[in-house]
Amino acid sequence: MERYGTAVALGLFDGVHLGHRAVLTEACAQRENGLIPAVFTFDPGSVSYKSGAAQGYIYGQKYKWQLLFECGIRSFFSPPFEKLKSWSGESFVKRVLKQQFNAGFVCCGMDFRFGNSASCGVDELRAFGNAYGFEVKVVEDVRLGDSVVSSSEIRRRLGDGDIAGANELLGKPYTISGTIMDGNHIGRTIDFPTINQNFSEGQLVPAYGVYSAETVIDGKRFRAVTNIGVKPTIEGKRSPLAETHILGFSGDLYGREMNVELTGFIRPERKFASLDELRAQIGRDISATTDI
Repeated sequence: MERYGTAVALGLFDGVHLGHRAVLTEACAQRENGLIPAVFTFDPGSVSYKSGAAQGYIYGQKYKWQLLFECGIRSFFSPPFEKLKSWSGESFVKRVLKQQFNAGFVCCGMDFRFGNSASCGVDELRAFGNAYGFEVKVVEDVRLGDSVVSSSEIRRRLGDGDIAGANELLGKPYTISGTIMDGNHIGRTIDFPTINQNFSEGQLVPAYGVYSAETVIDGKRFRAVTNIGVKPTIEGKRSPLAETHILGFSGDLYGREMNVELTGFIRPERKFASLDELRAQIGRDISATTDI
């Protein structure tokens, strides 16, 4: 039986930012030529191996897939980096691009590397394309003002609490995506119930602080205020998490998958002398959120 050919976008796609979307657009445009838009990437945990990103990866696998699907990608292959790291460039082309994907078109950014010890780049990819019968398109960097759109620059901005700057490069709000976890219910005792979302091991955690946010519940959009950090006012040690108070919503969301979009930075996280002082500050944070 004849296999459908694909147009394969190559890259880590950590964040699926505007630069990545330029590459993805080239793959999706090949629908006109009868090719299925596809992506080869590595799992998020591989980011530290491939890019040396000490801060961690931007988005987990599930949300990354969601974004790629929204961009029009319909076929995915995302093996662990360890599985392929010793392959030569030609082995990668033969076993992945031809045997796995039946590629008729391949696109990537200018700095894409592949093969053992990143020995091959776009020139070698073009040569393999000629040998194995697929077209290669290399997409130039996307710039916004003086900045090249890159995952490393987005990580830097998130780490600095520059959520507006990170969102500009992402092309949409930075999103905390995951299951709502049961917490210690401190928020309910001070009249500000929250939903709690954990960051995965190895994932970048934005600057600790309070952010304006938005979320969608059952098709309705709500404004919210999100605290990222370790809750220093509450005794004990804990891993960083995101706590979100949703304005105008009352209900049980435990166990549900939700996306919380950060839209602005309000203030750094800090320790308060009492829960009453914390309650008063949260009220001011909510006022600041509605003013943004």
